[in-house]
Amino acid sequence: MHHNFYRFKFLNKRHAMYLPNKYKDFSSEFPQIFNLYKELGTKVRESGPLDENTQNLIKLGIAVGSNSRGAVMSHTRKALDTGSTKEAIRHAILLALSTTGFPNMIAALNWANEVLDKDGQ
Repeated sequence: MHHNFYRFKFLNKRHAMYLPNKYKDFSSEFPQIFNLYKELGTKVRESGPLDENTQNLIKLGIAVGSNSRGAVMSHTRKALDTGSTKEAIRHAILLALSTTGFPNMIAALNWANEVLDKDGQ
């Protein structure tokens, strides 16, 4: 099944136009590499049966595990845009407690809450 998983950046959704400056700067400075990176991301997302929302929650969990503030916030936005509730997002982060530890999980929960609270969820 073919999907354009990067459509959220271009559609008129509530987080569609948010792109961190570092992301924009990289794409401007290294457009060929950036385009290959985006293409790889699209191909990986298209390579299996998981729906977009499930993929976004999994990627949120990976972001929590890598202790990446930017990725946690980004995948929180993406999960919201594909139908996740704030409760589902918080649950996905809470699941990291026994795997990555309390400090990592609580930091990620706070980063996600920055997005969720700002969004009025």
